[in-house]
Amino acid sequence: MIFIIPEEFAQKIKSWIEDKNGVDIEVINVTEMTSIANYFVIASGSSERQVKAIADNIEYEAKQLEIFPKNIEGQREGRWILLDYYDVIIHIFHAEEREFYNLEKLWKSSPVNR
Repeated sequence: MIFIIPEEFAQKIKSWIEDKNGVDIEVINVTEMTSIANYFVIASGSSERQVKAIADNIEYEAKQLEIFPKNIEGQREGRWILLDYYDVIIHIFHAEEREFYNLEKLWKSSPVNR
């Protein structure tokens, strides 16, 4: 496993999401608000298939850098997939789920980089 600065990794993840046409991508610095991660990356897909494709692409590209997730949740359903890469946690939502859970509102006092 190589070392990568969390902010740089979050930006790489953003570009990998863009590669699969993910939308409404937000990189949120949560360093001052929680100890579970430094960054959340939140994005949406228009279908369960696209949500899964985005998550699969992130996992594939990170593996090429020898970076492996601590945990992945929600792959079977494809409505909200969470990939936990220790310092960076990625939430890939189906658009309807994202609107319902509205994680950005929960973390709104953190700096958001679009």
